[in-house]
Amino acid sequence: MKFSLLAVVMLLPLSLLADDKKKKWDVENPGGPQKEVSFTVNEGTWMNLDVSPDGKEIVFDLLGDIYIMPITGGKAKVLREGKAMEVQPRFSPDGKKICFTSDAGGGDNVWIMDKNGSNAKQVTKENFRLLNNGVWTPDGMYIIARKHFTSTRSLGAGEMWMYHINGGNGLQLTVKKNDQQDVNEPCVSPDGRYVYFSEDMYPGGHFEYNKDPNNQIFVIKRFDRKKGEVENVTGGPGGAVRPQVSPDGKLLAFVKRVRTKTVLFLRNIETAEEWPLYDKLSKDQQEAWTTFGIYPGFAWMPDGQHIVIWSGGKIMKVDANGVNKAVEIPFTCDVRQKISEVVRVKQDIDKDEFKVRVIRQAVTSPDGKYLVFSALGHLYKKQLPNGQPERITNADELEYDPAFSPDGKTLVYVTWTDSLRGSICKVKLAGGKPEKITDRKGIFRTPSFSHDGKWIVYEREGGSNTLGPAYTAKPGIYYVSADGGKEYFVTKHGEGPRFSKDDNRIYYQTGGGLEKKYNWCKTDGEDERTIFKTTYATQFTVSPDEQWIAYTDLHQVYIAAFPHTGKTITIGSDSSNFPVRKVSRHAGYNLHWGGDGKMLHYTLGDQYYTIHLNDLFQFVGGKPDSTFIIPEKGIAVGLKAKTDKPQGVVAFTNARIITMNSDNVIENGT
Repeated sequence: MKFSLLAVVMLLPLSLLADDKKKKWDVENPGGPQKEVSFTVNEGTWMNLDVSPDGKEIVFDLLGDIYIMPITGGKAKVLREGKAMEVQPRFSPDGKKICFTSDAGGGDNVWIMDKNGSNAKQVTKENFRLLNNGVWTPDGMYIIARKHFTSTRSLGAGEMWMYHINGGNGLQLTVKKNDQQDVNEPCVSPDGRYVYFSEDMYPGGHFEYNKDPNNQIFVIKRFDRKKGEVENVTGGPGGAVRPQVSPDGKLLAFVKRVRTKTVLFLRNIETAEEWPLYDKLSKDQQEAWTTFGIYPGFAWMPDGQHIVIWSGGKIMKVDANGVNKAVEIPFTCDVRQKISEVVRVKQDIDKDEFKVRVIRQAVTSPDGKYLVFSALGHLYKKQLPNGQPERITNADELEYDPAFSPDGKTLVYVTWTDSLRGSICKVKLAGGKPEKITDRKGIFRTPSFSHDGKWIVYEREGGSNTLGPAYTAKPGIYYVSADGGKEYFVTKHGEGPRFSKDDNRIYYQTGGGLEKKYNWCKTDGEDERTIFKTTYATQFTVSPDEQWIAYTDLHQVYIAAFPHTGKTITIGSDSSNFPVRKVSRHAGYNLHWGGDGKMLHYTLGDQYYTIHLNDLFQFVGGKPDSTFIIPEKGIAVGLKAKTDKPQGVVAFTNARIITMNSDNVIENGT
């Protein structure tokens, strides 16, 4: 008995740790204080709906819950409620089940349930390429849904995928043409052969905001499940979205923009005739990004004589044989929602000073005694570890990108004013009058000294919409004498240049997006070589002895061995062919090495961190094994600034004020 009790006590921390690791996010129990609210509504926003195969019931979503009611309207019964976002219900062909989109499993996937809301089951189990807009095939065995893909932009694009109701990884039907133009809103023809869908066809090959729907943004296409081919169906001025085929397969209902109106159209599939049916729809979202569809899902009545569709907060029954002939199907919903209380942080806006948290371009002196950085547009120095930051110059111009000379006595940096443009300057760490070392104006970035202190390498940027084109001819990497004089051109591309250990080569980074490279070349630009290539890594910095390289990968800081192979090495957070260690807990920026190359420094917010190589790798410093623990906190930079307090009062008079108090409007208010 004693042994058992002892074993339980000894194993308890481990079991708790294991339980903690296994604990998964529960959408229904997010933690924190919550309150339940209840209310009754007779209208709703952006409601997807479907009509049962027998025409007797309507299922719809409202506020992320799913309801069902008689086709004649009335009080709706809730089928699914809770914190999970559940939308886009669709009846199975036999009317016994409903598929829907839900994030109850942690992300948007397709689920099915019985018509009464019981026996809910997750069909798709994606945790990254999420799904929505599921529709049944006529045999009731498969669901076709939109699968979401993202790349360099978070917007992404969709593809049509087919899933068996009993599970599986799914089958791809359509292939996205790029990573930004969407495919959405599937609909299966009654015979099951065709999958209709909408596709963004706006010129340019990428997503754009503020497009003109009166030309054409979206078209409707269909995928032939027999031939495996895609063909255009309709589009043109005003586009075409949210296809829905009639029960007899002869008509296609869809949504089109006509000038300022969103209009429900019909198309004779055989003859290609099209005509407007109902022009009182709520505005579609063709100009926006619409992962869940450009217009809410709607449905035909089984007899093909009416269409049931949401518009203006109401559910409308539209006559398919007339123009603008529609009646409202009234409904009420008793809504219950659990609402998490808003986390509110008290903000004291009346303080005389505030803590500066944005620390940029931090560098440490070679002897490790000083930290220099840019904040609030000027250079500051801080004696480590506990000194108070102070300005280095008293200049009015903006100051950025500081770098130390090898002896630690001098700083080189760039300046900017809108009137005088940019320059490269140097100044003593102890202070004094800055000395300009470039004669030509320009947009300068990231200057740094050679190891012998005789040269400065830097980047000349090209023009931009923000800074203008003046004095930006022939951008690229240059170097100049530390005393000023003639500028020597190295290469036309690259950023973040640094001299190699022997000062005969220059390191620099090129590329962007998911294809970045870290190169070097001779000081005359010849013999360029790519040392590292990467997908996610950025902000490379080589140690002074060229034995190590530090970089950020998805905002985390890593240190890796620098193997000199003469070949290009792929590097990232998952590199395993040489020693790599993550050295940040949350993130890190402004990576730079200490003067002897045995320490890496970085910042996060107003915290300054130092990582010793001796603590990282067992073969550095002769330690038997690595005992490195990622630091929780660094040294506080401690810069404070005076709060800019406005003086006086500005009054807007003779204003018409629309208040939050019901319909109360104040005329000629102040």
